[in-house]
Amino acid sequence: MNSEQILKNFLTEDKRLKAFPARRKMKIYALIYLTEKFEAGKEYSEKEVNALLNEWHTFSDPATLRREMFDYGFLNRSRDGRVYRKSENQPTLQDLGIQAE
Repeated sequence: MNSEQILKNFLTEDKRLKAFPARRKMKIYALIYLTEKFEAGKEYSEKEVNALLNEWHTFSDPATLRREMFDYGFLNRSRDGRVYRKSENQPTLQDLGIQAE
């Protein structure tokens, strides 16, 4: 099962995240889903990260999503917080203590 199938109850018809799951396991799947929208090797400003996240969710909280993606290791950022990029070594479900669906 891919993250989109697992998140079906959290996605709108146009595949945007309509709520950030409260359960940790589903939250991780939501972060994986959003991380898939970032290009590997590309540098993003905070504004660009927020814009991309806003394209893929409907609840207007890119700051929380950005912070969670960083905290769980899906995104890296420069020390000054100006440059973000998708982590080269994405954490696996096992790394995060989650059993796959």
